[in-house]
Amino acid sequence: MDVAKELADYAAANTTAVLDRPNPIVIDAGLLAAFDNTPVDADEYGSNLNTHLLALTLTSTQALISSLFTLPTKSSSSGPITLLPAPSTLLPREKPLPKPKPLTKWERFAKEKGISHKKKEKHVWDDEKQEWVARWGKDGKNREKEGQWLTEIKAGEEADQDPSSTARSERKARIAKNQKQQAANIAAAANHSSDATATSSRGGVSTLSQEQKKNLRERRKEELKRSMILSKTSTASLGKYDKAIKDEPKVKGLKRKFEPTVTNKNDFKGEKEHALDVLHKLETGVGKVKKSKKGGEGDEGGLNVRKAVRFQGKVDRASGGGASAGKKGKRK
Repeated sequence: MDVAKELADYAAANTTAVLDRPNPIVIDAGLLAAFDNTPVDADEYGSNLNTHLLALTLTSTQALISSLFTLPTKSSSSGPITLLPAPSTLLPREKPLPKPKPLTKWERFAKEKGISHKKKEKHVWDDEKQEWVARWGKDGKNREKEGQWLTEIKAGEEADQDPSSTARSERKARIAKNQKQQAANIAAAANHSSDATATSSRGGVSTLSQEQKKNLRERRKEELKRSMILSKTSTASLGKYDKAIKDEPKVKGLKRKFEPTVTNKNDFKGEKEHALDVLHKLETGVGKVKKSKKGGEGDEGGLNVRKAVRFQGKVDRASGGGASAGKKGKRK
C-alpha cells in the first residue's frame, strides 16, 4: 500500500484552490447568493464530474465569503454582525398577485363624485379635560352625552325624557346601521367575486377546470328553478292555472285546505268544535299582540304612570296653567 499516493489523491480531491474563471462571479450579498455565468467545461464535466462540481462550488463560496468581509459590521452581545445590503436580484413570486378588493357602496359613490376619503384619528382633543381621549370605545368621545350630569333641553323636546337613554339608543342605532351596511358590503363583494370567476374567460382561454364549470352550471340551474318556483307561488292559485313551461320543475309543498261549506245535516260536531275554539281564543286573548311596556313601567291591564304623567304635562302646557309651561333650560 502506497501511503504517499493515497495522501496525494486525498489532497487533490479536497483541495481548497479556487478555479480561474473568465467571467467574474456575480455576488448578491443581500440574498447570500453567488452566480457563476461562465459556461461549463464539457471535458472536465464529463471526465470527473464530482471533482469539477466541488471545485465550482468552492470557487463561488470563496467569492461570496470574501465579499462579506468587505461589508460594514456592528457589535452586539453575540459578537460582530455583518450588515447586509438590500437584495439586487429580482426573484419570481411564489403566488399570483392578490386580486383588488371590491369597492363598497360608499367607496363607489365617492369615486364617482370625486370625494376624497380622510381617515379619522383614533384620538381626539377634549377641551374640557385638556387631554387626548379615545374617539370610540369605553370612555370614548362618542359616549360623552351618555354621562353628562347636565343636559340642555331644546325646543320641542319632551321635558321628562331621559337624555342619557336617548343618547345611548341613538348610538346603538348607529352601530346596528353600520353592521347592516357591513353585511351588505360583504354580500356584494361575494357576488362580485363569483361574477368575476364566471367571466374570467372572456379575454381568452378559460381558467376554470371542468369540475368548476360543472358546479357553476348546476348552481345557475338551481337558482333558475328557485326563481321559477317563487314566481309561480305569487299568484292566488299558486300557479295551478298558469301556462306550463317545458321542463318546468314540479312544485312540492303544502296545499291550502278549505273547510267544506255543506256538511252532513246529522253531523255538526266539527263545526261546533271550530266555533267553540274561536270563542275560547276570544275569551283568553290568544293571538293578540302584546305591546311592550316602555321603560318597564305599568302593569298589564293597569295604569302606566309614566305615560299618564307625560300626558298630563302636555295638557298643562297646552292650557297654560301648568307649573312648567313655557320653561326651557337645563335640568339634572
